[in-house]
Amino acid sequence: MIPARFAPVLFGLILSGLMSCIVTCIATVKEIGLGPETFASWMGAWSISWPVAFAVVLVMAPLTRRLVALMVRPEA
Repeated sequence: MIPARFAPVLFGLILSGLMSCIVTCIATVKEIGLGPETFASWMGAWSISWPVAFAVVLVMAPLTRRLVALMVRPEA
């Protein structure tokens, strides 16, 4: 098992992987359609976008949490 202190990083890894997978699939199918080359093109796009998405999640998550905290009223 992975130590609990790594939970935010693991969360970011999984979330960025799933989101980038879905988005690159949609963008690839929209751009080239469904065909024999679709899967290879999709995986090529995903292999580039996942590391970028992961880095963005790690950097932007703390900023996003602060922004959300400013926008909501604390519970009583």
